[in-house]
Amino acid sequence: MAKKLRHIFWVGLVFGGICLLSGAGPATDPYAAPRQSMVDLQLKARGISDARVLAAMGKAPRHLFMPELLAPMAYEDHPLPIGSGQTISQPYIVALMTEWGEIKAGDKVLEVGTGSGYQAAVLAELADKVFSIDIRPELAEQAAKVLKSLSYSQVKVKSGDGYLGWPEQAPFDAILVTAAATRVPPALEKQLKEGGRLVIPLGQAEGVQTLTRFRKIQGKLRPDSRLAVRFVPLVEPGK
Repeated sequence: MAKKLRHIFWVGLVFGGICLLSGAGPATDPYAAPRQSMVDLQLKARGISDARVLAAMGKAPRHLFMPELLAPMAYEDHPLPIGSGQTISQPYIVALMTEWGEIKAGDKVLEVGTGSGYQAAVLAELADKVFSIDIRPELAEQAAKVLKSLSYSQVKVKSGDGYLGWPEQAPFDAILVTAAATRVPPALEKQLKEGGRLVIPLGQAEGVQTLTRFRKIQGKLRPDSRLAVRFVPLVEPGK
């Protein structure tokens, strides 16, 4: 009997090890439950309905795109500081901007305002190519490192002037601007494809802005969706 019990023990131990190595068995991600709760209670409950966006938000590890001390708050419904006077947007706004961008497989997307890199990661779950630019070299460098460590190889990050976009990679199917501007930068309008979507918060940095989605129709930007928001300003070089 003792021999049989030892046999069962070792079989169980080996099987458990295989499960852990293969990713089978109990989930090892301590943030899996909070992340799913975020999807259900913050996103679905507030009208985010695109199944692909919900899946992307349920997969991208937001807790890895912020200071470690703040990770326990990663899936709560509010923005969090990431350094350099910048913030990571609340999950709902990330999901909403992604949904408004109507990102599809095969799309080439430009993100202006890399920040932590989290929005780029969500976009990378949906698009073939994501180009992200941030005026702050330290943020661009850190975001690039995190994205690379998570195997988001379809994301390219650089430091530069977001007002100028990324002309070498244009045109883009969608452009998402994650900082507030008083107007749509002309370069971004030019770099958007016909039929493309541009999502940007417009207004003064000191107050409430209007998150606006534009579509490019017959060469002109036409707004079709709006929401009151509050973003950090899109920084111009030298300011």
